This record gives sequence, C-alpha cells and structure tokens, in this order.
Amino acid sequence: MGITTDFMESVKNNKVWKLTNPRTMKIEKRVKAVALWELIIQEAWKTGDPGLMFLDTINKANPTPDLGKIESTNPCGEVALLDYESCNLGSINLSNMVVQNENSAEIDWDKLASTIATAIRFLDNVISLNYYFLPQITSITLKNRKIGLGVMGWAEMLIKLGIPYASIEALDLGKKLMLFIKEKSYHTSKKLAVEKGMFPEWTNSRHYNGNPLRNATCNSIAPTGTISVIADTSYSIEPLFALIYKRSGILGNKTQLEVNKLFKKKMKSLKLWNAALKKVIYETGTAKNCDTIPKQIKKIFETSMEIPWKYHLLHQKAFQEYTDNAVSKTINLSENTTSEEIGEIYWTAWESQLKAYNINRYGSE
Repeated sequence: MGITTDFMESVKNNKVWKLTNPRTMKIEKRVKAVALWELIIQEAWKTGDPGLMFLDTINKANPTPDLGKIESTNPCGEVALLDYESCNLGSINLSNMVVQNENSAEIDWDKLASTIATAIRFLDNVISLNYYFLPQITSITLKNRKIGLGVMGWAEMLIKLGIPYASIEALDLGKKLMLFIKEKSYHTSKKLAVEKGMFPEWTNSRHYNGNPLRNATCNSIAPTGTISVIADTSYSIEPLFALIYKRSGILGNKTQLEVNKLFKKKMKSLKLWNAALKKVIYETGTAKNCDTIPKQIKKIFETSMEIPWKYHLLHQKAFQEYTDNAVSKTINLSENTTSEEIGEIYWTAWESQLKAYNINRYGSE
C-alpha cells in the first residue's frame, strides 16, 4: 500500500483524510486519518497485509524525477519503478565471500570486488539482450538502464564471522559492506559508460554532471526467496528462519527436512550433534532451550523470531543507506505480538526513512 508523508502527518495531528478516486480525482469520502491507520494496522496484525510503501521517501531518491513520479514498485518492494519500467536483479552470495583462516574468518574484499564488477556487467548486458513484451517497456528500460545488484547469505556470513545478528557489530558491518558494494557497483557502471555510453536519460537525471553512469540505478536488495534455496544459503539480509524445518511444495510437491549446514557443522565440532539434540531443535526450530549449547553459540544462531524487531528494522536501515533502490525485508513476529506493536513498527519504519516495509505475525491468516 502506498503511503504519503501528508497522510502520516494527518495521522500524527488527528486530521481528516480525503479518499480520492484515482481515475476521476473526485473526493469520494472523508475519514479520520487515525481511523484509517488503525484499520491498516489491524489488517496487518490479522493477515500480514498490507505492507507499506512510503512514496515520498521513494521519490526523494528518484534518479530521474523529470521523467515522472514513482507510484509503484515491483511485487516485493525493492525496486521503485516509473510506468512500464522493468526490474533486472541479481544477488551476490555473501556466504561465499568469507575466507576461513586457521583460527578466524574474514571477508575476502578482493573476491567481493571482482564479483561485483562481473555482476554489474552481466546485469547491464541483460538490459541490452532482453526481450520486452511491449514497446513502452523497451523504450523506458533502455532509456534508464536500471539494474539492481543485491545480496543474499548475509546471516550465514555473520555466522561464519562469529557475529550475532542482533548486535551493533553486525549493523556496523552491514553499513560498511553495502557502502563497498555501492562504490564498486558505481565504479563499474562508470567504466561501462566510458566503453558503451551513459544511459540515454543521463542529462535529465540527478547523476548529471556528477556521475557519468551507464545505469540510472545499480543496487537493490531482493528477497531471494528462490535463488537462495538454489544457492543453499540464507535469504537476502534476513536472519535464519529456523535451524531445522520442513520445506514443502518443491520437487514435485515433495517435503524436505532442512538442517542449517553451518549449525550442524558447529555442533559436530563441539561434539554435540546427536539424535536427541536434533529432535529438540526440530520441535522448536531454535537452540534457545538447549542447555548443552554454550550461550555465545546460541546467540550467533538466533533465529528470526528470537531477534527483537528493532534489530530487524536497523538491519534494513543499515543496508538502505547505501542502496539506491530499496531493500526487501520482513519482520517475522511471534503470535502474541499486539496490533499496537505492529503500529509502532510501521511508524518507526517511516521515521527511519525506509522505503517499504512489511511484517509477518506467526499464526496470522
């Protein structure tokens, strides 16, 4: 659902909100903004929908404002699009960007830089070689050449580095990492601009005279719901959902028992992996009730609903700061989460200048 700053201010100041027919621009009804806000929150509590898209925040970062106002995104909210624009996304597996030394692990920044350069070139080539269903899509896509390089495997990278997801250290690393990705992405886009020319609407963009780029945007963080399964890593910038769980509806509707490989490896190294431990964790999905596992290890392997919602939001904020499109992120909440808490989450997301946000309360319809 698209939300404007005017609406949020109307909620804050208990004003009346005009419901306007988008086709006729006629005011159909007047309601209390607070009442509409409470309805949104109640439905989010009940079903997980609607997620919110903050339109004015999105348009502040619109790289081509002269071409029009952005009014929508792709289905998961990570790419803000003008009319007829297409999204072209790719994701780097961060779990593969960690090198293990004898007694420690660290990010292989050189490998990451090389991967970014290859990925940006690959995505730009997709723009050139793609088949577009409508001439309008062809026209606007080739004019702006928007691409969105993002990440997956963030939770697994943190686990390999021994950093808890719910920590300031993780947030600081997230900012550093995404700044690095943005800088290297722009560096490659600039090289492509020299080799092949800037995107045609460059002179009408915010990049004009400052950033001679091949692409109007370079980075987005998608949910990676399918490709992370193929890559055998964690989703996007999400924490682990569970340490052991069943995945159904794939491979001819078969059900698979999934055990997080890093957790299993760690338990084996501590000589704790056995049938009894596996059974306990399968029943709950987490290690929090396993007294045999050291506290610091349990902290590193905290799952999504164990992590306070503020850390979910702060991770999105950390990555959004250096992502020129948007970040797809979901807060998984416990069943006993109240609608008041969900209202606080959505309100904090708006105040934090996030572009889009959604929640999923366990047990909702």
